[in-house]
Amino acid sequence: MSRKPWVIGVSGASGTPYARAVLGSLFDAGCAVDLVVSRAARLTLLDETGLAFRDSHWREDLTAWLGREPGDVKHWPAGDLGAGPASGSYPTRGMVVVPASTAAVAGVSIGLSKDLLQRAADVTLKERRPFVIVPREAPYTRATLQHMLDLHDAGAVVLPASPGFYSAPQTVQQLVDFVAAKVLDAIGVQHDLITRWAGDLGGARRLDE
Repeated sequence: MSRKPWVIGVSGASGTPYARAVLGSLFDAGCAVDLVVSRAARLTLLDETGLAFRDSHWREDLTAWLGREPGDVKHWPAGDLGAGPASGSYPTRGMVVVPASTAAVAGVSIGLSKDLLQRAADVTLKERRPFVIVPREAPYTRATLQHMLDLHDAGAVVLPASPGFYSAPQTVQQLVDFVAAKVLDAIGVQHDLITRWAGDLGGARRLDE
């Protein structure tokens, strides 16, 4: 069977832990991944973790970032517009951009294709493959809201990094995992990142007391 990866694009918005959680879960699920880390994302990763991400040492740097050996992964430099994911004939399952800066949201929305991340996103949308984009910055300008609406209308799942609190999270990682779980649910990949809501009648009883 030919390899058919999920393309994961990491842009320059703060929120690299979300990308780490999604990547780790995809590897746990046995999924193949094609990874594109934008130039701005490398600066953010360095700021948030103290870790570099270099094209020439990408496997070692990815291992250090994940804290584990990655699974089936191929890295494409962000400037490589001749890379596999830049073409619709390259087979992929779909794409996730996590986290997504407002610049990435805008670039994908208008089809700018200024780098491989944006081009791969444009290809994913035109081929009608699953596409999830995870905006993290807030508040949103009218322009960004319009860009997100345009992406929705183009078939994307716009999934802001908004963790839930009904499971009474005790750690930051649990909040990160909540968002990563929503991403994985959106692309149909099984995971065990969260305890799913099953209907707490006890809460209703407490309101009646």
